[in-house]
Amino acid sequence: MSTVESQPRSEIPRRMVLMGVAGSGKSSIGEALAARLGIIYLDGDGLHPAANIEKMSHGIPLTDDDRWPWLEQVGLRLRDAERPTAIGCSALKRSYRDFISKTAQAPVLFIYLAGSKQLIASRMHERRGHFMPESLLDSQFATLEEPAVDEHAIRVDIAATVEDIVTSIIAAMSERVGKDREQ
Repeated sequence: MSTVESQPRSEIPRRMVLMGVAGSGKSSIGEALAARLGIIYLDGDGLHPAANIEKMSHGIPLTDDDRWPWLEQVGLRLRDAERPTAIGCSALKRSYRDFISKTAQAPVLFIYLAGSKQLIASRMHERRGHFMPESLLDSQFATLEEPAVDEHAIRVDIAATVEDIVTSIIAAMSERVGKDREQ
């Protein structure tokens, strides 16, 4: 039996970004979502220029100037995707999300993985082998602009298991597609 969800293809957005602060679960949730829906998942961390990774690994927050080339790569990957694709990318500010969508040249669904600073800090403390230190979490939350109601985004609480979070995302996507069709 296949593990791919029987989600109608018309209800799976072609371009998605799993967004949120470091430690919110973009990679693990993105991989599980991709496996469940049979779509492509790319970890946006791999699209960072080496200089960005070097800065973050030394506890130095990125500036907007550091982020633009990375965000452009995220948008270009979405633009060029031949199949439904989700990319993990913090996309902390509305201007970043707008830039990604403009670069992708098509609508992008932003899946905001929302959680408390305490929950995310505890998860970051437990993870190993990631270049982003827990010490940068405060700067991530300071930069975060949660998606507004007029953005093409859904909000999902991450205080659950990965499986339950993926189920919530799929339900929210179906609901979103229904609302989009009504408009």
